[in-house]
Amino acid sequence: MSPRPRLAFAVCLLSLTSILFVARLYRRDNPSSSAWVPSFSAQHRQPCPHAFDWLLPPGLTYPIKYARRDIVVTPISDAKRLSVTELPAPLFPDFQSIDPTNPTDLQLDDCKDPLILDVAAPPDAPVDASHIIFGISTTLARLDGSIPSLLRWLPNTRAKLLVIAIKDDDVPEESKDRYHPADPKAMSDLQDRMNTLGLDVTIVNPLSRHDFFSQRYFSLVRVMYEHRRATTQWISLIDDDTFFLSMPSLLEMLSKFDPQQQFYVGALSEDWWSVTRYGMMGFGGAGVFLSIALAEIVNSNYDECQERSHTSAGDIRLRECISWYTRTKLTNILDLHQIDIHNDLSGIYESGRRTLSLHHWKAGGPDGKGYPLHTMHLVADICGDCFLQRWQFGKDMILTNGFSIATYPRAGVKALDLEKMEETWDHPSKVDGSVNENGVDHSLGPVRPKLELGKDKIQYRLLESTRINDTVRQWYFRAGGSGDPDSLLELAWMKSPEPASEPSPEAFNYTRLSSVAKKGRSMSD
Repeated sequence: MSPRPRLAFAVCLLSLTSILFVARLYRRDNPSSSAWVPSFSAQHRQPCPHAFDWLLPPGLTYPIKYARRDIVVTPISDAKRLSVTELPAPLFPDFQSIDPTNPTDLQLDDCKDPLILDVAAPPDAPVDASHIIFGISTTLARLDGSIPSLLRWLPNTRAKLLVIAIKDDDVPEESKDRYHPADPKAMSDLQDRMNTLGLDVTIVNPLSRHDFFSQRYFSLVRVMYEHRRATTQWISLIDDDTFFLSMPSLLEMLSKFDPQQQFYVGALSEDWWSVTRYGMMGFGGAGVFLSIALAEIVNSNYDECQERSHTSAGDIRLRECISWYTRTKLTNILDLHQIDIHNDLSGIYESGRRTLSLHHWKAGGPDGKGYPLHTMHLVADICGDCFLQRWQFGKDMILTNGFSIATYPRAGVKALDLEKMEETWDHPSKVDGSVNENGVDHSLGPVRPKLELGKDKIQYRLLESTRINDTVRQWYFRAGGSGDPDSLLELAWMKSPEPASEPSPEAFNYTRLSSVAKKGRSMSD
């Protein structure tokens, strides 16, 4: 049997297995739910199932416009991820109106064969971040709520996480104490549970009962330095809602700096008003990294810095201490993101630019519900460093993996400068006299004007994602209106059972595309 038939047969088996698992998860108690199993044979793949109640997420309104596609990823060594990868054919068949609540036996009229996509192969060796200690100052409840996101990037990397945890800081103004301490048993139980999940976590009390939040944040430097190991090269201060998209990419960035020299690595706020107000510092939510050489100096002057500083912000206190006792300046990393802009952040997520960290994702967004990164990021289990990667299909559709599918009905993709970020967010506060007119030129620029949703741009946002066995299913949703039903697009991602060292003929390879992609650039440029 040639390689391609073997691949097709394996894809069939993977698809059938995922169907069985999804059926158990989504099956509803109704008479028609037993009719979901499609006919199947090794000679003829029938990718259009009969019933739909087993594969759709709950809470939808029917009838709904629906289309789906299976994607099989093939890891390719030495491949480069582009800003956008162009594919000539459409991603989906035409929409079909479906209603799983209707007892009538339904059949999709049009299904496409699985799409084979080449992606960058992950590193061969296991991730080793044993030279980094991360530190968080938070409440015990917020730490517990952060476990799902921490599990996406931190477990089994050998990195250490130190957490200064309190119960809360809702104390009377006349109190000498600045917080309510966490219950020791609750701290121990949470630490044990996180350790069981593969997170090397140590939870400790603040160094002083009289410390404000900014002082507790700054004290992370001392706590992490005192817990350093012989291998420790970097200590990192982060927030409980800091999300790193790829630990290998983060390690690659840090490898460019000598930890035996004094380095202060982080990112300015995207908002120029915040920079002019708070200074040229690493804003904490993006992730701040101190080389072990710089951490030693800050730790040696810890008491003086705590006494001398009167700011209410911990990252400002850290910047002050560094400026008082060293000549070290911030090394600004544009790929780390504080996210100090508000409302619709589609422009950032859909930019195609390399992103190392994201912050402030638990709240905000156009619906106020935030961006569930721990769910959005699930597809990385299948295709590695592909989260938020962009693919263009045909002339008017772009998939931003894990965030959205967008079409551009008026002018198509050719009318867009995809190297510029769409300015979808609320305009930041102006700084009088500044040439940074839109407030983000120093960080997110260049930008292009926001498109009118529903006319210039049709956006299907990720509604839900789940992993069943070795398949990740994504549902992208768009609400209807004025008599038009809602729309749902489904993608099922799975790995190719056959490792490949060369690109498949069905898909454009990254290297091949670099010479023909009109709107593409290498992520490492």
